[in-house]
Amino acid sequence: MLARRPGASSNSTSWSVFKPAHPSRHRQRGFTLVELLVAITILGVIAVLGWRGLDSIVRARVALTSDLEQTRGMQLAFAQMQSDCGLIADAVVLGDRPNLLSDQGRLLLVRKVYAENQPTRLQVVAYRLRQGALMRSESAATRDLDQLDQFWQAASADTDSGSSVTLKTGVDAMTIKSWDGNAWNMVQPAAAPANVVTTVPGAVAPPTIMKGLQVTLQLNDQQVLLVKAFLLGAV
Repeated sequence: MLARRPGASSNSTSWSVFKPAHPSRHRQRGFTLVELLVAITILGVIAVLGWRGLDSIVRARVALTSDLEQTRGMQLAFAQMQSDCGLIADAVVLGDRPNLLSDQGRLLLVRKVYAENQPTRLQVVAYRLRQGALMRSESAATRDLDQLDQFWQAASADTDSGSSVTLKTGVDAMTIKSWDGNAWNMVQPAAAPANVVTTVPGAVAPPTIMKGLQVTLQLNDQQVLLVKAFLLGAV
């Protein structure tokens, strides 16, 4: 831009050139190496924390699923025991025959079987602890007491060939107690009455003495004992 110099006359041809002032240009700069390293470190820490949080959630979910499966398995096992104990045969049906036998890791009982349009029949049920698994087996249902005696003898000798089902795995021990109306006592094998001819060893006293049964299971991955009580002949 041309402008007349101050103080010059109008006839003067002296001109001066004025250059407009340009705004100062700010210098743009990037991140330094230290800043980049700090940012990468922070992102790495956040990623590790996030991974640990996700891993904890996954582990908790797996543990919860396992606990739910164990709980469901125990509920099914105890429900089956409750059904069998509720249908245990009494002296009216069996006479002087034993209806219950219990020893280390084993429970045998005689239960009644009801079916539609059929008479009441009897069946020998055995609970056994084998290699950490709680097994349940049952004989064929029958009305023949002689055949029932054969089933009972085979079950007490562990030579029965009935169908067997695994109720629960991972079981270390099974303890059984009986309720006599006053206290829980260990089920002690007793001989059959003197006027009864039987070859079944370890038969317990007449069924009218015991009112209830308490089953305690020790799982191999838990310190807490699982205890369940059942009424005998409640159904």
